[in-house]
Formats: sequence, C-alpha cells, structure tokens
Amino acid sequence: MNNTGSAFLQVSEISTKEERYEPFGWYREMRSKTPVRYDEARGVWDVFRYEDVKFVLENKDVFSSSRSQSSQKSPIEQSLISIDPPKHTAMRSLVNKAFTPRAMKDWEPRIERIVRELLDDIQPGKETDVVAALSSPLPVLVIAELMGIPSHDHAKFKEWSDWVVAGPKDNSAEELQKLAENQMRTYRELYEYFAKTISFKKTEPADDIISVLVRSEIDGEKLTDEEIIGFCILLLVAGNETTTNLISNTLYSFIEYPDEYKKVKKDPDLYLKSAIEEGLRYRSPVQSMSRVAKEDVEISGTFISKGSFVFAWMGSANRDEDVFEHAHLFIADRKPNPHLAFGKGIHFCLGSPLARMEAEIVLREWIKKFPDFGLSSDFELNPIESTFVYGLKELKVKTS
Repeated sequence: MNNTGSAFLQVSEISTKEERYEPFGWYREMRSKTPVRYDEARGVWDVFRYEDVKFVLENKDVFSSSRSQSSQKSPIEQSLISIDPPKHTAMRSLVNKAFTPRAMKDWEPRIERIVRELLDDIQPGKETDVVAALSSPLPVLVIAELMGIPSHDHAKFKEWSDWVVAGPKDNSAEELQKLAENQMRTYRELYEYFAKTISFKKTEPADDIISVLVRSEIDGEKLTDEEIIGFCILLLVAGNETTTNLISNTLYSFIEYPDEYKKVKKDPDLYLKSAIEEGLRYRSPVQSMSRVAKEDVEISGTFISKGSFVFAWMGSANRDEDVFEHAHLFIADRKPNPHLAFGKGIHFCLGSPLARMEAEIVLREWIKKFPDFGLSSDFELNPIESTFVYGLKELKVKTS
C-alpha cells in the first residue's frame, strides 16, 4: 500500500459508515492510550494530541511536506502543499496575491450572486439535498471563476475534483488498483486541460489567477507549466472539497445542536463567524495531513527515525480536552478556539480567507431564507469515502 497519501479510510479501526463520520471516540482512545503510535499495517506513525500535531505541522525544519520518493512527480506533488522552502516561500508569495483582503472584498459580491442563484432553486417546504443543491456546486463555481474557467466546463471540474480526493471502498487489491487507475486518468485529463488553458492565457491573458501565474517570475524565471498545473489542481481540490464540507458539516452541526443554532439564528452578526470557526473545529473538513521526518526526532517521548511518514491528526487535535473545554460539544460562541483545521506553519491553508467568506455568505443567506430546517424523513448517514477530506455525500433536509 502506498503510504504517501492520507490515511483516513486506511485505518483498520475505522470501518463502518458511522465510525467514518464519528471517529472521535477512537481519537479519544488514541490520545489517552497511544498518543504517538506506529501502525504496522500502514507503515506510518500517527500523532493524535494537539501539541504534538501542532509540532509536526509547524516545524518545517524537522518535517518535510515533500512526500513522494519518485523522481517523476505528479503535478500535485509539485504544488505548494508538497514542496519545502525556499521554493515554497517564493511560490506562495506569488499566489498569495489572489487571497489578500482586498482581493476577497472584490470577490464578495460575485459570491453573493452565486449563492442567491443557488438558493433560488431550493423550494421551501420540500426535501432538499443541501450537498447537491448548494454546498457542492458553490465552491466549484467560485473556484472556476477565480481561475477563469468557462461555465460549460464546471460540471467536469466537479467530476475531476471528486476523483482526486476519492478513497477506496475497501482495502482489497482490486479496489486499490481500480482507484489508482481512475486517479491516474483524472490527473492526465486535468494536466491536458490546464496545459491548453495555460497556452491560451499566454496569448489571451485575463483577470484570473492562471493569467497571474503565467506572467509571474521567481528569481527572474517564469514558473514552468508543470508548476502552474500543480497549483491549479491543488486549488481545484483544496478550494472545492474542503469548502463544500465546511458548509455541510456546519449545517449538520446546527441540526445536532438546535439551541446553539437558535443563538446563531437570533443574532448572526454576533455568532455566525464564531460558529463557522466551531464548525471547522468540531467537524474538520480535513482530518489529517502527512509529513516525512527529515531527521531523527522525538515526539512525546517516542523516537521516530529519519525518513518515517508521520500523520498529524487535526481532527483528533481539535477534540483534545486538554486544549478545548467540553471538546465533545459544538459551542457556537466558543472562545478561544485555536483549532488546527487549516493546518499550521508555512503550509497554513492559503485559501482559508476564501473558504471562511464563502461559508459566512452561504450560511447567512440560508438562515434568512430557511430559518427552520431539519433532517428529512429518509436521511441516511453516508460519509464521503476519501483518504483526504471528511464530510457527507448528501445531507437531505426539509425546510419550512
């Protein structure tokens, strides 16, 4: 098994649908009994406590984000999420321009327009799958506009994004091989698509992030097409799937905690921003990230040798009782809330301002139009089968 990917569905202790969406009891047991443990089956180290997870994520001198040992790396393995300084520092400074407060302000009315158009298609009093109708299409539309992708390709974008983050239905050799083949096909199609787009933007630049990257230079050298393609794929996945699950996970938490939702509904100006932060903590859209030890290191008294893969479980860290009082509860106005949902250190999620803004706009508008809602009569818990992201395939609700 390739241990360079994320490990969410590959952990043998997490098997049923309910356990995949509610792994928090298992996290609690791991924090208590084996906060740093070696998993023989996966050949990796797992880290569960908040301070240890934070240490792994923010310590770039000890842990590398370059996880592939192959000389021929995929575009995503050449992107920001998988490279170390100094290349990471230079590239991040370039793409940061797309996520400044000023840039976000410019994007706000465009996101509001997209949200209202999606909400107009949801009929009050009827059962609706919020994922299909709202939280899934919204980030795709936003990211596509940000990248200058024409509207007729948006559906294909979503399909590609789903395949990139897909996980196996089981750990059988046949299923793993099938998944690998589908993901290779997806990367090939994405590579070809973005290569054509980059070629077009070189002669017909516009006001979008691909055009910015095409024109940019690092130390007098332009970015290669492979580097730009890697960032485009990363932006497609990170800006799409995680935002989708931030929105739907938070709505699900509102249903779980009606009294907390009442507070938010009564005064969104006071409570909505903090409720989104709590949604990020309570049901983090990304549960773990992996690193490679660049040297021998000790974590909480446990020796880890150079070259070892280490999984930092943010989903567990964000439920650590030593850091968060009543960590098992969703508290809309929780303060302080130093969650690690967006990571820590130099790889802190570049698109976090965009994700927060999308979530705030869509939840504010949702509350206005559908102040009262609950699970539909035929709702079934059906978590995403992914080795990277965490959320629900569907969230069927009935609005009033």
